[in-house]
Amino acid sequence: MSNLRLASALVLALDLAASPAFADASDDRAMAMVDRAVQYEKVNGTEKALAAFNDRAGGFVDGELYVFAYDFTGKCLAHGGDPKLVGTNMLEWRSVDGRFIFKEMIEVARKHKNGWIDYPFKNPKTGAVEAKTSYVQKVGDHFVGSGTYRTSPRS
Repeated sequence: MSNLRLASALVLALDLAASPAFADASDDRAMAMVDRAVQYEKVNGTEKALAAFNDRAGGFVDGELYVFAYDFTGKCLAHGGDPKLVGTNMLEWRSVDGRFIFKEMIEVARKHKNGWIDYPFKNPKTGAVEAKTSYVQKVGDHFVGSGTYRTSPRS
């Protein structure tokens, strides 16, 4: 193989490794978990769904992934990662870079019905502030979401 062809193949391999399809495998899992949670809620009702989202054995916690739900005032309705947050209003909470993350999530859910929010967040496993991305989807008068820590930016 010529040096030019070898260099082209290397560039293509690096492009594929950095592509959304490669980098977003955990994003796909988060989106699939939210989609499953929304369907569960549509079939079983909000009360039963929120209880399942809060229950670590309820089928909506998978490793670092968990479902959370907030109303449009910023009140936590469910949190599979930390059910003690239920009832807490996070509307004015700021991330380490000063952004109102829950206001952003509410805006995405209200305006677009679903979408992604990227933000820095303390990873409870490592104790370090890391890049995190969450997918949120509107369901009636609240939204459901799930997020994952990233090793590379989502594009």
